[in-house]
Amino acid sequence: MSNEKKNDVLLNVEHLCMYFDTKARHKKVQIKAVDDVSFQVYRSETFGLVGESGCGKTTTGRTILRLYHPTSGKIEFDGKRIDGKMTPALRDYLTKNITCIFQDPIESLNPRMTVSEIIGEGLSVRGIRDKAEIERRVYEVLEKVGLTREHANRYPHEFSGGQRQRIGIARAIIVNPTMVIADEPVSALDVSVQAQVINLLNDLKKEYGLTIIFVAHNLSVVKYFSDRIGVMYRGKLVEVANADDLYEHPIHPYTKSLLSAIPLPNPLIEKNREILSYDPQQCHDYRVEQPKMVEILPGHFVYGSDSEIARYQTELSEVKYAVN
Repeated sequence: MSNEKKNDVLLNVEHLCMYFDTKARHKKVQIKAVDDVSFQVYRSETFGLVGESGCGKTTTGRTILRLYHPTSGKIEFDGKRIDGKMTPALRDYLTKNITCIFQDPIESLNPRMTVSEIIGEGLSVRGIRDKAEIERRVYEVLEKVGLTREHANRYPHEFSGGQRQRIGIARAIIVNPTMVIADEPVSALDVSVQAQVINLLNDLKKEYGLTIIFVAHNLSVVKYFSDRIGVMYRGKLVEVANADDLYEHPIHPYTKSLLSAIPLPNPLIEKNREILSYDPQQCHDYRVEQPKMVEILPGHFVYGSDSEIARYQTELSEVKYAVN
């Protein structure tokens, strides 16, 4: 990794753990939603975080946003630690720099507030009291997301799902954040509307220079929208790579399993497509060798033991030889 790239790190997450205590059959059980996760996000990039439901990707995003207090680990944003005790100063810093687009465009909007009140609330929290200035900026951001100023005095129930998500996006960008955490922002929308929202996010990213953590399970969408991708499985980050590298040369068996499940538009190929299964008990034996994250190629990290890493390197060499 070049020194220039290292100096451009906006978010640095090291050994992040987020555990929840619960009860099962009257016994205390600890759920390791996020378990020793480390990654970096560079300024002005889109970092995709993918995995099946329950793998911990949403919890990772919410812990970075500090909706959860991390069990352990380090979170640095623009060189400042944000994993400590939630003080008024830290809360103010977070609200100014990191915002979120939530998954459900219905539940995330207050039904008793108008669109203008919902979008302008962030400005009020930041101390802006001039109603004319708030109104001006609300109108401006509504036009940015493809709505009109006539929508400002309506309520969320008067809009379609795609329009509600545009309101959520407007609420997130009106405060000019440095980073946006998009938690499956298109999963509840129709396919045609998904494309519109993704294109909107892409345009806003370029215009505002946003850094985006894009949490999703739709691998086709993630490939189109992300610069780099992290793959999670049961609270662990198992592979991180450039989007093209990950799709062309997946290394971890879970990543291969995920990519093999992507449906193809050609019915002849789809009919004979092999979907790979992933059983960690059969794929790994960590009783002797402990796994760790290793940079197996420049910028391409994979989670595995020493013997697995050696096997992955041999596999990559064979693939490259076959291509050449």
